[in-house]
Amino acid sequence: MSTLTAKDFASDQDVKWCPGCGDYSILKQVQSILPETGLKPEEIVFVSGIGCSSRFPYYMNTYGMHSIHGRAATIATGLKMTRPELSVWIITGDGDGLSIGGNHTIHLLRRNLDVQVLLFNNEIYGLTKGQYSPTSEFGKKTKSSPYGTIDHPINPIALALGAQGTFVARTIDRDPQHLRYILREAVNHSGTSFVEIYQNCNVFNDGAFNAFSDKNQKAETTINLIKGEPLIFGTNRDKGIRLDGCRPEIVPLDGSYSPDDLWIHDPSDLNKAWILANFFEMPGSESFFPRPFGIFYQTSRPTYEYLVNHQLNLVKSKSTDASISKLIAGNITWVVE
Repeated sequence: MSTLTAKDFASDQDVKWCPGCGDYSILKQVQSILPETGLKPEEIVFVSGIGCSSRFPYYMNTYGMHSIHGRAATIATGLKMTRPELSVWIITGDGDGLSIGGNHTIHLLRRNLDVQVLLFNNEIYGLTKGQYSPTSEFGKKTKSSPYGTIDHPINPIALALGAQGTFVARTIDRDPQHLRYILREAVNHSGTSFVEIYQNCNVFNDGAFNAFSDKNQKAETTINLIKGEPLIFGTNRDKGIRLDGCRPEIVPLDGSYSPDDLWIHDPSDLNKAWILANFFEMPGSESFFPRPFGIFYQTSRPTYEYLVNHQLNLVKSKSTDASISKLIAGNITWVVE
């Protein structure tokens, strides 16, 4: 049993985010669950790109790298390939990971390296002072879209599922208990764990997720995904979601329907995960369904680093004359006259 505590994973650097930023909560919860892994600080690496969230490695008493914009996934890939025994975490934001780094995020997910991706989603570019980001809602007025953005927002969960992610989840900074639960599940998953974290930017996009965090609203606007349990929500837990074929519908639990009639959450079902990912409308819209939080999808697949090293060992075992110099020189030559 580890004798380490959260303090052993906190660096001596002063944490410098805006007062009230949701990043403080995420940092605290990550530090709180790391002792449970049984790993030492020197066995863990945090890699970040550029953005407010990317200051994260400075505040961890582990190895870390504050890398370049959008390239945290590539650097973490190289690290994991050469040091597969390390626990590697990628800290990114909706701009860093879904705009300039979107391509790298997709390929990381499909390759399935054994890393944790924490995507801090505040639906804004905070570090550069309030421009709209890939996840900003349609019509959002910002410094770079004074008349309202005309871009349709990226749905991070749908993107991760489409990229064949093996662990796809969502949580929120203002629910520490749920955040810790998802982090524990992510670190115990073998493969790429993609965790979208709704994170409030109280300076440039304050209240973006109030509909899903405010105690007077969230019972009606959110649904907690729990394996093996029916999809029930509402202030009095008097509503549920059932499937009519592949079409979800909200039904009252007033006697006409019971929990036995409802959709039972199964995170191994990719088709149902896709339906849940598209519960993406805001409250008040005609097609609104409660926003899901929890593990959308989880499956098992060999990790990329395992497959690469297995292939290398297999090739080496069949080679009787392994030579780097011969590999570089090759067996074809040319004479230039």
